[in-house]
Amino acid sequence: MGNTFLAIDEQQSRYDAAACVVLPLPYEQTTSYGQGTAGGPRAIIEASAYVELFDEVYGCEIYKKGIHTDEPLRFSGRVEQDFRAIEQRAARHLANDKFIVALGGEHSVSFPLYRAFHQKYDDLTVVQFDAHSDLRDSYEGSIYSHASVMKRIYDLNPRIVQLGIRSQCAEEAELIKKEGIQTVYAHKVRTQWPETVSKLRGNIYITFDVDFWDPSIMPATGTPEPGGFLWDETLEVLEAVFKAGNVVGCDVVELSPLRGLSYPDFTTAKLVHKLITLKLKEQT
Repeated sequence: MGNTFLAIDEQQSRYDAAACVVLPLPYEQTTSYGQGTAGGPRAIIEASAYVELFDEVYGCEIYKKGIHTDEPLRFSGRVEQDFRAIEQRAARHLANDKFIVALGGEHSVSFPLYRAFHQKYDDLTVVQFDAHSDLRDSYEGSIYSHASVMKRIYDLNPRIVQLGIRSQCAEEAELIKKEGIQTVYAHKVRTQWPETVSKLRGNIYITFDVDFWDPSIMPATGTPEPGGFLWDETLEVLEAVFKAGNVVGCDVVELSPLRGLSYPDFTTAKLVHKLITLKLKEQT
């Protein structure tokens, strides 16, 4: 079946001809409830072999534009060294004008990924699909925790938009109120997201934590939260984000595969395919 996303052959997965790079990041150091995110990238790639190449919504086979699957990074367990490795790998692909979709791993990988994009784009807005704010200054003794990833990004760039939040601590709620962070909570997002998304402009980076989804369709994540979102409404929001601005990269994080339960892996693989399709379908 091979190790390429969508199980495509060498002709469509060659790096030099690929418009997109899938970057596996099996990093897991700070998970605080359920574990297993290190197995996420491999599970997504394996499940993608069963995703149809033809997209019935957009009427195209986006793999023909070339999707290269990078080798998974190997990590030392030293957070700053590992983060530098992620940043450098992403920066290399950006220097070659590749559209990156990174596969986590825990959510903390979004910070070094963001640093690479931050060097290239000075007007970047980060759109976060997530059940959790991830705005703690530190968690369990680490400023690089998955629960602090958006605070690290916010410290570099206050242009963040959070969608679907339904779990946070008082510290995070206070920061959001004090700083005016654009946070659309889950109990309001279904009515408020069109107004928020319509205001997006310029370059956009998407970070998608799979716990944005409801546990009924995404049980395979470390911190599932009730009150989440389903497939069709998620795609509606994503399509609007891609229309609003120039999406320059994405990550999909926090899948923790469950033995004997394949549909969460497949759902995540199909999401990755949709993200690539939304980006590349209009390019000639």
